[in-house]
Amino acid sequence: MFNNTQVQTLNPPQRLLMGPGPINADPRVLRAMSAQLIGQYDPVMTGFMNETMARYREIFKTKNEWTMLIDGTSRAGIEAVLCSILRPGDKVLVPIMGRFGHLLAEIAERVGAKVHTIEVPWGEVFTPEQIKKAIVDVKPHVLAMVQGDTSTTMNQPLEHIGDICQKHDVLFYCDATASIVGNELPADEWKLDALSVGLQKCLGGPSGSAPLTLSDKCAEWIQKRKKVEAGIRTAHHTDGTEPFVRSNYFDLGMIMNYWGEERLNHHTEATSMLYCASECARIVIEEGVDNCVARHKLHGDAMLTGIQALGLNVFGDLTHKMNNVLGVYIPEGINADHVRGQMLTDFGIEIGTSFGPLHGKIWRIGTMGYNARKDAVLQTLASLDACLHANGYKGPKGEAAIAALAHYK
Repeated sequence: MFNNTQVQTLNPPQRLLMGPGPINADPRVLRAMSAQLIGQYDPVMTGFMNETMARYREIFKTKNEWTMLIDGTSRAGIEAVLCSILRPGDKVLVPIMGRFGHLLAEIAERVGAKVHTIEVPWGEVFTPEQIKKAIVDVKPHVLAMVQGDTSTTMNQPLEHIGDICQKHDVLFYCDATASIVGNELPADEWKLDALSVGLQKCLGGPSGSAPLTLSDKCAEWIQKRKKVEAGIRTAHHTDGTEPFVRSNYFDLGMIMNYWGEERLNHHTEATSMLYCASECARIVIEEGVDNCVARHKLHGDAMLTGIQALGLNVFGDLTHKMNNVLGVYIPEGINADHVRGQMLTDFGIEIGTSFGPLHGKIWRIGTMGYNARKDAVLQTLASLDACLHANGYKGPKGEAAIAALAHYK
């Protein structure tokens, strides 16, 4: 006998996701994902792959040939880069300003690198002078940094870091999962050697594909670690001169062969996620990358204005806040879980909690991707206002949405 739960149709509730990510996917992205599958070496499919590479060059503002997708969440992109550019024993410098700096350090440690870290308190960012001093002291092979860290809502300035890295012959890698197209990030101008992101934030898609780009210098280094599987190896393939990448799935050298002209088999491309990632990029390009960044700033600032009108305090250095995520101190005497729970069950709106040293101290509210729009901001502010006062808050009432509306005028 079958249990009835085994045959029920999947039917998730309608939610407005206004936390630090994931967010609601753009309906156009969902439609693209529903398109029929085709073979991975169908000329149409390889054409889609080339088109997707071109679109992400525009997203990243780069001319890098090796701009492609890693099949997996944004963490897969991080791991692919770090596995491929770090040999066991290589020194890597990781400046940590929040949870995801710790993640970069852990992945690098698992690769076998010698990890050196510097830290600032959560809510602050690094100065170029701090980074330069650490590079001079450590002499790393790689600098690995996070641009926008949703755990702290801070946006790390990067525009001067590339020059420092080039001067000291250091590969510069950045994880911009939470910040890409919501905050300025011109990869070539800022001299990044490797950049990886995810779809589930400002790009307006679901988690599951990790676009990345590699400078020529970075790609040449990875090719020195080249190793081709025996089952597909031919007489013209030669191994690199450096120790090969320990991961098969995350070996960017083999993935470059798959995305390049040789089309050397590595894995079966996640077709629906390719459609998805490509459509995410198309939508942003249609809007204009700079316009997309400006939209995130507009709605992020409106959210900030409304939160402050509620009498709530905002976390961190506001001069370095991400456009798309806001940290809000939980008022004293308010049950944070009750407020979040009521917003979810009564209004269908989700905002984020926090972790690490900020656990139980702040909420994190996002305005990103498809949800970086006026109605979503106003609905969130109005529901937060109502739920706070339903749970005993004594601050200003009815001011949040009005203040945000005034900001838009």
